[in-house]
Amino acid sequence: MARTVTKLADGRELIYFDAGPDAPPRTAVDRRPLDRAAPASEVRLDPATGAWVTIAAHRQARTYHPPADECPLCPSRDGRLSEIPDADYQVVVFENRFPSLAASPGAVHPDGRVTDGGAAGADPLRDARPGGGRCEVVCFTADHDVSFADLDEDRVRLVLDAWTDRTAELSALPEVEQVYCFENRGAEIGVTLAHPHGQIYALPFTAPRTARMIEQAGRHREATGRNLFEDLLAAERADGERVVAAGEHWTAFVPFAARWPYEVHLYPNRRVADLTGLTEDERAEFPVRYLDLLRRFDALFATPQAPGRTPYISAWHQAPGRDGDELALHLELFTIRRAADKLKYLAGVESGMDAFVNDIAPETAARRLREALA
Repeated sequence: MARTVTKLADGRELIYFDAGPDAPPRTAVDRRPLDRAAPASEVRLDPATGAWVTIAAHRQARTYHPPADECPLCPSRDGRLSEIPDADYQVVVFENRFPSLAASPGAVHPDGRVTDGGAAGADPLRDARPGGGRCEVVCFTADHDVSFADLDEDRVRLVLDAWTDRTAELSALPEVEQVYCFENRGAEIGVTLAHPHGQIYALPFTAPRTARMIEQAGRHREATGRNLFEDLLAAERADGERVVAAGEHWTAFVPFAARWPYEVHLYPNRRVADLTGLTEDERAEFPVRYLDLLRRFDALFATPQAPGRTPYISAWHQAPGRDGDELALHLELFTIRRAADKLKYLAGVESGMDAFVNDIAPETAARRLREALA
């Protein structure tokens, strides 16, 4: 893999990832007249739940549903300048122009306040800190009209290598607690840029869902002396009813208490903390397993008149830098579509109380996904 680091016109970092020994030189310069980016955000602790909330008012001005010929994630071609200066690329990662997390001490907020971080923790009911961290965009391909499921295995491996590179580099930043790689696909999910891409958040806190997992893993360890995620994976493999696909190094299954109509968790068969812990054999098998899952999701709702493009969220769960020894790396893939013409909207009990109600039995979902490519 060739890795080329450069800067955009406003000082943001951009990294080209190219596979193979014949990677082209990446010398294109960003010629846009951009002012240096100076976003400011803040994280505030909810004293009632212990969860951190990010306040990022500057994101109201971010790009929203541009036409295809003005896509900022396409290469710079035919006189049109974009976020990627080169005329072509394989995989690109760059700092988000409208990041949720990017502030540093002394950053000025849109309302004129200055966040200095000095009073953090002084008032337990008003704990606010600079939104330090980093938000990056990952472009999977230069082709605007394809989806991740259309990529070949070599390209998926390159994306995995990019995710791993960024996990290693971002987790080493002193302000970063957890690195979260994810993809949102589909307007139904809320995606505002149609180009195939994902994001990476380098969080200055442990995400609430991760914190709950770690807490549960601690209880399981205390009760059994074993790791929760190792036991969970072993139980699903032994039972088999909810397993969608399995290989030598990875297993995909619908969880016993799935929250979403179609939800699949993909685990390496050997527990590791994060993407940097995967072996070469595990990396080599991942593209096969992941593409198979995405294509099964697309086949669920495909019709002769319309190819499947199922909206989904694909989320990597990685151990945070602190208190994460019990967490296992895994990917959670789910869709809000519950039928070809029906979406799963979060109702009051779900949005208001975080108490999910699933319309499809996990065992039924697993069976349909196993049969989707038959």
